[in-house]
Amino acid sequence: MGQTQPTQPQPGQYGQYGQQPYGQQPQQPYGQQPPGQPFTHDPTAVVVGQAPAPQPNKGKRGLIITLVAVLVVALGGGATWWALSGSDSVASGATTPEDAVTNLVQALGDGDLLGAANALAPGEAAVLADQLTQSTDELKRLGVLDQNADPSTFSGIELTVTDLTFDSQAAERVNDHVTITKLTGGTVTVDADLTELPLAQEYLGEMLAEAGGAAALTDSETFDIGSFVRQTGEPVRIATVNVNDEWHPSLLYTFADYFLAEAGLSWPQESIPAQGTDSPAEAVKQVLQAVFDSDFTRLIELLPPDEMAVLHDVGPALAQALENATRGPSGIQVLDVQTEDSQIAGGTLATITTLSLQVPGQGQVTVTKNGDCYDLTAPQGRQRLCGRELGQQMAANADGSASPEVLQRVGESLAEQGVGAVTTEVDGQHYVSPLRTASELSMSLFRGLTAEDFKEILQGAN
Repeated sequence: MGQTQPTQPQPGQYGQYGQQPYGQQPQQPYGQQPPGQPFTHDPTAVVVGQAPAPQPNKGKRGLIITLVAVLVVALGGGATWWALSGSDSVASGATTPEDAVTNLVQALGDGDLLGAANALAPGEAAVLADQLTQSTDELKRLGVLDQNADPSTFSGIELTVTDLTFDSQAAERVNDHVTITKLTGGTVTVDADLTELPLAQEYLGEMLAEAGGAAALTDSETFDIGSFVRQTGEPVRIATVNVNDEWHPSLLYTFADYFLAEAGLSWPQESIPAQGTDSPAEAVKQVLQAVFDSDFTRLIELLPPDEMAVLHDVGPALAQALENATRGPSGIQVLDVQTEDSQIAGGTLATITTLSLQVPGQGQVTVTKNGDCYDLTAPQGRQRLCGRELGQQMAANADGSASPEVLQRVGESLAEQGVGAVTTEVDGQHYVSPLRTASELSMSLFRGLTAEDFKEILQGAN
């Protein structure tokens, strides 16, 4: 059985609060922070972009990619989640949507990463915290992060937030649990000293050498929200979610709000309710069938109502857009799915051990996992693919960034781990989590590497 997730409000009817389309946002120049995301500004875009162009040694340029990846994935954009991953705290909200946004940015400005994490929507905080925990562990194992890196003493990037103002009269209530706040003024200053990041000494030394010294890795930039609002003619829209009578800022709802704006769509008047299954294997089976049938409504029904509440709420518009972009049902029928289930952080990893399909024009096709091999049985005959062959195929199609030996080890590791999905359990029903599944897939790639393999790939990337 999967780990039971906290119960969150189910997406409901929109009633009288459906909003009208408000037009498309103007496209931003390259390098400018997009609307709705002023507090996740990536200082690497400034620091790396403005640094004097270095003349790196042959085979070394790829190491700078590590710095950017660490900043965006594990530190710069994810430090909040990293702090939360080591905490047992329960997310705390605010009494109004505007206070929820203010609490978040003030916590960031004070360097209170745990306070910032606690301000976010609980479902989002939980899934991203689990992802960052795994990423941090893997980055330490691969020698990218210092083994003593301590999330409670995070340093390297500081934010200062002043004089936030909102147009409270213009706030849009999307439904009974989502309100779009309108941020109209204030400043956000990002001070970065990337030499203070908890990187391993080897990577820190390479970063300094490539950048031409510590001076190129320090910078400060101030983002004037009021000026941005005047230039675009639109306030910064930040979505907030009400959970258990407290308001929280939501990254996913904010992204969805801007997606609808770019597409010229309004928030749907109704949501797609969650309808799970009685086991992880059945959830995987029904997700596969929904994909083969191009049944995007059913696909959204099978997503977790807590982590993916936003897709349930935006579901009718999203499902219609996807259906218009596809050719319709494939005709493939999923006859059987068997999984090997194991508990991981936040859910159940359902690794597919048997998959049987009825394929139009071909008959029944069955794939069975046997160790690090997959056996394919079809009317045309039998075929076996093992980790060794997968690694050889990866090496044959590689761009030269890694040696055949490294790619073969990765292929063997992937085949041994197998293919599957991460499911979660909410109120006794099982759902497939796309965020956790994507994270597990990326982690499976890392697990097949040693520290030397990872360094080789980075050095060969350029």
